Amino acid sequence: MCGVVGIISTQKPVAGELYESLIHLQHRGQDAAGMMTYNKRFHEKKGTGYIRDIFDEQNMARLQGKVGIGHTRYPTVGGFSVEEAQPVMTHVPHGIAMAHNGNLVNYNDLVNEVNEQDHRLINSSVDIEVILHIFAHALDHPKTDIKNLSFFDQICQAVDTVFHRASGAYSVIGTIMNKGMVVFRDPHGIRPLVKGVRQNNDGTTDHIFASETTMFYALGFELDGNVAPGEVIYIEENGTVHSRTLKNEQFTPCIFEYVYFARPDSIQNEISVYRSRLRMGQNLAKRWKEQYPDITPDIVIPAPSTANTAALSFANELGVRFSEGLYKNPFIGRTFIMPGQEIRKKSVRYKLVPQEFEIRDKKVLIVDDSIVRGNTSKEIVRMVREFGATKVFFVSACPPVKFPCFYGVDMPTRGELTAAHRSVSEIEEYMGVDILMYQKIDDLVEAVTRKGEHNIDRPCMACLNGQYITGDVDEHTMERMERQRNHERSKQK
Repeated sequence: MCGVVGIISTQKPVAGELYESLIHLQHRGQDAAGMMTYNKRFHEKKGTGYIRDIFDEQNMARLQGKVGIGHTRYPTVGGFSVEEAQPVMTHVPHGIAMAHNGNLVNYNDLVNEVNEQDHRLINSSVDIEVILHIFAHALDHPKTDIKNLSFFDQICQAVDTVFHRASGAYSVIGTIMNKGMVVFRDPHGIRPLVKGVRQNNDGTTDHIFASETTMFYALGFELDGNVAPGEVIYIEENGTVHSRTLKNEQFTPCIFEYVYFARPDSIQNEISVYRSRLRMGQNLAKRWKEQYPDITPDIVIPAPSTANTAALSFANELGVRFSEGLYKNPFIGRTFIMPGQEIRKKSVRYKLVPQEFEIRDKKVLIVDDSIVRGNTSKEIVRMVREFGATKVFFVSACPPVKFPCFYGVDMPTRGELTAAHRSVSEIEEYMGVDILMYQKIDDLVEAVTRKGEHNIDRPCMACLNGQYITGDVDEHTMERMERQRNHERSKQK
């Protein structure tokens, strides 16, 4: 999972606003980040770590131009070095830079095709470089005579080539030197991509595209909907907007965005993330009352902070006091997206400190957004018991995560997923809780889709039900991806 943003303005340089946008998207990736603008030439800055540590006054001053893209990285494949940071660029044709959020299922096959058939060098292990070269090669080698085609028609032909060759999730923002900005989203719309507009005093309009809406208010942009699945948008430097939907498939956005990744103040696919999480907690509490009508906890506490919203509505539905019984150190990153299980385990106790007066001698019910690997959950239960809880109940706003994700979430191997080979009772014993309860899949879908003009056909829930919407993931694919990920991790040790 990554965060991507692009801004095209008719009036002012965009680097400062790209920086602010990446700060708002920091939760989506903490390993690396980059920005690229152009003003007669490309200007770029990339680095590893947090946004605040990568960009300073000196390198920000070099990022000139009214068109630019930014990216904050959390790798699901590839390494953790600065060479893997986005955006990436190619000089031919025109000069094109791109960044994206997503993951390609057929990445390895495409690398061979691009190298051998298109004769273009892939210089990193990031998916967007493959997409970039497919797009650039198609733009440079059109299938039809371009004499009577507009540049937007040429772009559409190139994006259509990407759609036919690339399988997986990809929300892409690109810039073409002296032309403008190109944006497109995979035909299933798996990864989010929203758009916003800002009216200037002279009547012109600035445009922003991003993984989330979190920076819109601060920068003065108004939400203008989403980039549709299979849609390509081209904005010329003078502000002229072109758009076309090239391919229609089932609209299946990732449900885990609502469960965990997106910030609660974000609007995704016309759905409030905050409201969907309230409904998750509400549905979960109703299920608790059905299954355990005679068991009422003394206190409900969230595993901070993504679960705060669901825990609040859960407590309200049960009529039980809500308390922030675990204090979260705000200077520790999100453990789920940290590289390596040992680092995740160590960081839990650094990040979370139980509040004894809220816990001792009480029946404590912990609400978490999800249980993926189980490390964080197990440590939380252990800490709460150490601080004197008489009973510990644990509920997850997400159903059991049983399958790897091949669309951009770091769930790469079944061996890491605690629910892949364990029953609920076995996980209950592993975590050391008195009761463990998961959300039902139908209840989760209802919570996400209950409100909003979202047009979602069905959410992508491959990690929960094993139904991979691109239709090309089988046992062989899983094994190959697992071997690849384990190999990459072994090189990083």
